[in-house]
Amino acid sequence: MRIIICTSQVPFVRGGAELLVEGLRDALRRHGHTVDIVALPYRWQPHTHLVDSMLAWRLIDLSEVDGRPVDLVIATKFPSYMVRHPRKVVWLVHQHRQAYDWYGTPFSDFVNTPTDRALREQLMQADSTAIGEATRCFAISQNVAQRLWRFNQCKATPLYPPSHYTGRFYAKAYGDYIFSDARLDAAKRLDLLLNAVAAMQSPCKVVLASTGPAKAQLTLLAQELGITRFVDFRGYVNDEELLALYAEARAVYYAPFDEDYGFTTIQAMAAARPVITTTDAGGTLEFVRHNHNGLIAQPNPSDIATALDRIMSEPDLAQQLGQNGPTTVAQITWDGVVGALLG
Repeated sequence: MRIIICTSQVPFVRGGAELLVEGLRDALRRHGHTVDIVALPYRWQPHTHLVDSMLAWRLIDLSEVDGRPVDLVIATKFPSYMVRHPRKVVWLVHQHRQAYDWYGTPFSDFVNTPTDRALREQLMQADSTAIGEATRCFAISQNVAQRLWRFNQCKATPLYPPSHYTGRFYAKAYGDYIFSDARLDAAKRLDLLLNAVAAMQSPCKVVLASTGPAKAQLTLLAQELGITRFVDFRGYVNDEELLALYAEARAVYYAPFDEDYGFTTIQAMAAARPVITTTDAGGTLEFVRHNHNGLIAQPNPSDIATALDRIMSEPDLAQQLGQNGPTTVAQITWDGVVGALLG
C-alpha cells in the first residue's frame, strides 16, 4: 500500500514523538509498503496560531498524490488528524494538553477568560469531529485513550509504541547513580528528583542526559540545595552513551505529571533497570508495579527520597526489581503495531 504518516513538527525540537513516527515509517517499509511522512510546522503561542495550524491541516486532502491514490493515512500528533482522507486511521500521540487535562494547572497557558474559553471549546469540537471521522482510532496508551473518551467521547484502542532503541538495550552491573533522560521541562518534574536527593539520608549521584527549557532553573535549584556535586547535567548524548547509561544505572527516575506514555519507562525496563515513579505519573503506571519492577512513591520529595534511599542502600533490590522489567515490555513490537494499524 501507499501510506502517508501525518505529524506536526516543532522546528529544532526532536523527541519521542519524532522517533515514533520514524519508527513507524521504517516498520511499514519493512512490511513492503511505500511510506512517506508529511509534517507541518506547529506553533501554539499566541493561541491564535492553534487555529491556523488546525486549518492548515484541514485544507489538505491526501486522497491522491501525483495523480495516484494514497491508500491509507495514519495521523498522530495534534493537529495532524485534521487532515482529510477517506481512509484515515488515528494513532493518537496526544492532543493539545494545555486545553484539556492541563487546563487550570501551572502547565497550561489557557486562562479562564471568555476568549480562552471560546478557543478551548472550538479546539475540542474540532478534535471531536476530526478524530470521529477516522475509520479506526488507536492511542499510544490507556491514559491517552481515557482522556480522549473523557473530553471528546471518542473511543480509542491502546496500542503501545516500541522504543526507537528496541533490540539494542543491554544490562550490566547496577551502578551508583540514578539516571534520567527525560527532557528538562517542568512537566517532567525533575525538580522533585533534585529536592528528593537533598532530602536523602545519604545523597546519591544523579545523571541527567537531556536538554530543555528548564536547564537553568534546575541548575540553580541544585546550587541552592547544595547538591551540585551529586548532579551531572550531561546534556545531549549519542546513542551508544545513552544505552550505556541505562545499562549501568542503579535505577531510572521517571515521574512526570500524568504522562501520555513515557518511552523512558519501557527503555529502563528493557535494560533491566527498576523505575522510580509517582502515583500521579499517568502512562508510566501502566507498566510499573510497586516492588515488582519499580518503586511508586507519593509525588513529594520526602517519599521519593525514601525510595531513593531504599534502592541505594539495599544492594540486591535493584536486581530483584530490574530483572522483571524485560518481560514487562517484551510484547511491545513494531510487528504488533503494524498489524493493528493495518487491520
